[in-house]
Amino acid sequence: MDVQERVGLPSAFEDVDIDHLAILIADMLSRLTEHNDKIPLLPDSLTRFHSRSPPAITVLEYLRRIIKFTNVEKSCLLLILFCIDLVCARQPLFTISSLTCHRFIISSITICSKGICDSFCSNSIYAKVGGITISELNLLEREFLQFTEWRLYCTREILQEYYVNLIRAHSTGAYTILAADTSIAIRTMTPIRHPSQPRPP
Repeated sequence: MDVQERVGLPSAFEDVDIDHLAILIADMLSRLTEHNDKIPLLPDSLTRFHSRSPPAITVLEYLRRIIKFTNVEKSCLLLILFCIDLVCARQPLFTISSLTCHRFIISSITICSKGICDSFCSNSIYAKVGGITISELNLLEREFLQFTEWRLYCTREILQEYYVNLIRAHSTGAYTILAADTSIAIRTMTPIRHPSQPRPP
C-alpha cells in the first residue's frame, strides 16, 4: 500500500476513534484465532470459555456490538489483550481460538469495566449483548478471576504499548502513528480491582 494511502492515528490511544481501535484489535485477534485453530484441542485444555462451535458473528462485529450497546471505554478494549497475555501466561494450555475468543472478550469487558470505570452495565446487559445467559457470564467471570488469581494490575503505559504494537503489526499496514502531540498530558490508570475483591490494607 502506498504510504500516502495510510491512515494516520493519534499517538495516544485515548485520542483514537474507538472504531479504529476495534478494527486494530479485531485484526490481531482474528489472526491469533486462525493460528490457534490449527492446534489440536486436548480434553485437558477445555474451559468454560469453549463454545461448542464458533459463533457466526465475526470478532469485529462482536466488538462493534459491545461498543454500541455498552459504551465501553477504549482502555477496556485494550485490556482484552492484556488479559489474554495474563491468562495464557498462567494457564499454558489455554488458547484464544474461534471457540474461546468471543466469550473471553465479553468476560474481559465485564470485569475490566467494573474494575476501572466510573459507570458500567449490569451483568444481565453484558450477557444479553454478548449473546450468552447471565448464569453463563457469572460462571465465566468467576473462572476468569480464578485464572488470573485476581491480579489484574495494569498501567496506562502498558496499554499504550499494546496500542502502538497493534498499529505496527496490522496485517494490511494500513495505519501509521501521527507525530506525537507534546501538549498531551501524561495520563495514569488505576489498578483493576473487581468490586467483590477486598481492598488492600
